[in-house]
Amino acid sequence: MKFTLALAQFAPRLGDVDANLSRILALIAQARAARADLVIFPELALTGYYLKDLTPTVAARPTAADPRFAPLLAASREIDVVVGFVEEDARYRHYIAAAHLSNERVVHTHRKVYLPTYRLFDDGRFFAPGSAFRAFDTRFGRMGLLICEDAWHLSSPYVLWMDGADFLINVSASPGYGLSTRAESANAEIVKNFLQTYAGLLTTFVFFSNRVGMEDGIAFWGGSCALAPDGRTLAAAPQLEEALTLAEIDTAALRRARIGLPTLRDEQRELVRHELGRVAKFELDR
Repeated sequence: MKFTLALAQFAPRLGDVDANLSRILALIAQARAARADLVIFPELALTGYYLKDLTPTVAARPTAADPRFAPLLAASREIDVVVGFVEEDARYRHYIAAAHLSNERVVHTHRKVYLPTYRLFDDGRFFAPGSAFRAFDTRFGRMGLLICEDAWHLSSPYVLWMDGADFLINVSASPGYGLSTRAESANAEIVKNFLQTYAGLLTTFVFFSNRVGMEDGIAFWGGSCALAPDGRTLAAAPQLEEALTLAEIDTAALRRARIGLPTLRDEQRELVRHELGRVAKFELDR
């Protein structure tokens, strides 16, 4: 199977849901015009990132009854959409979330599990953590969603891989910090390295959509990319610039990668489960 992916790297306006929704819908239309089958937006694309006390004001619920979400569902009639937003649940808790939309329905919603509260980050003060990693079926195959910090924890992609995900989608709002030997921030280099490692070791496609722009004096570095199951880069967006980046995805690459490197075949899942249980028991008995 082959399909065309679009990575929509742009700069949301902080707290301006209407402006961001308009921009997202325009980018969806642009992706459709380019014959893309799936378009992926960054973390909190609908709202901007450093929301703080704006969080309840910009929150939405992923249903057609929500006027902020209904247009996104309508736009998914002819192209699948992955979009980041602030989710409000029935008890008025707020989550950093991302939803996969297809044919006017919500296929899956992931709530960010790992909420960083270090360096430039303060997620844990304003959001509740998610509590699950679940792979889900789409018309392209089985996928898994990660939101930014989730991907910095080895267990996250591993769980999705074991749950059958052949495509790992990482939506991100990653600001640049630190110095690198390359002409980029240190964390940009780290992210690109571990995403390439995940793709090659787990023999999965990796789709990374990161935002750009400035908020509160912080620059977001972009660098969105699509990686093949052998770690090769299929497409890469520029750093620090808005871009709609297309990649042709051929799922036959999964078969080639897994014949060449049978890590999925040889993985001892039950041993891992047993050993993690042993470690947890040891920690409790200490």
